[in-house]
Amino acid sequence: MTNLQLSIVIPAKDEEESIPELCSWISRVMQSHGFSYEVLFIDDGSTDGTWDQILAANHQNPAIKGIRFNRNFGKSAALQTGFRAVQGEVVITMDADLQDSPDEIPELYRMIKEQKFQLVSGWKKKRNDPLSKTLPSKFFNGVTSRISGIKLHDFNCGLKAYDRMVIKNINVYGEMHRYIPVIAKWAGFTRITEKVVEHRARKYGSTKFGLERFINGFLDLLSITFVSKFRQKPMHFFGTWGTLSFLIGFVLTVKIFWDKMYSLYIDKLPMKRDITDQPIFYLALVAVVIGVQLFVTGFLAEMLTMQSQSKRDYLVIEKVGVDQEEKKVYSSTNV
Repeated sequence: MTNLQLSIVIPAKDEEESIPELCSWISRVMQSHGFSYEVLFIDDGSTDGTWDQILAANHQNPAIKGIRFNRNFGKSAALQTGFRAVQGEVVITMDADLQDSPDEIPELYRMIKEQKFQLVSGWKKKRNDPLSKTLPSKFFNGVTSRISGIKLHDFNCGLKAYDRMVIKNINVYGEMHRYIPVIAKWAGFTRITEKVVEHRARKYGSTKFGLERFINGFLDLLSITFVSKFRQKPMHFFGTWGTLSFLIGFVLTVKIFWDKMYSLYIDKLPMKRDITDQPIFYLALVAVVIGVQLFVTGFLAEMLTMQSQSKRDYLVIEKVGVDQEEKKVYSSTNV
């Protein structure tokens, strides 16, 4: 297993002014606490001198490393790339804009190693942001907490700490970095908590995120909720709604024909309108067609799921007496 105690992953885009100060600050904290560490910057398609500053920092301190994207892929891609590359026992993520304080790192490390939490999320209880950001953020976090069942006040805080096994066994894609605690929980890592952290005012540059992130955030939340709940059993979703729609259409169809037969053979009076002239006929037809389509969709999705599960490698966190020599390097007793 790696001898590094800490890995710090920092996505950065156009933060050339912040990089030198942030590197010096992190180095001071690491040295004062005697940590073995690495700092990995992910340059997410910066158009300024961010990469040059990372190179200069690496020249002064080899523990500071960097990966450079050829264009902007987003924070989720940066974090996922960093998670795959780092080797520390505890992984810290933070933003590059100096709004997250490296002084928080030792306590976050202690909560993972000593208190045995698997994920500790920062909570910017006192924020140095305008109301246009804080009010939507509170609403967003409240809805996310209710839907996910995770009692956190600040899902989107960039300052987080992870047990190494968590980040090696989750996938962050799209714009799902907001929901890493949700992804971790549904992957089986349930020892999640939060810590109040200092939120500093931005010193250089301007924010890279606008209000559209809240709209995208809710769409991503719906997506991840659906995928997590029904990924293994898609028929439970599509089949249920398909069956319900088909039954509604079937009942309406029976009613139409019953009215037709009743009018012809019991009342012995012709119906005022043909069956195809009645709006209810088309409602019944649409309901039946949609029901069949949903059911077939669920059936096909179920077959694909079964096929993928037959090839799936399940996470094994401990072994005894079986293939001990092949035990994964990131195995841990923290699960």
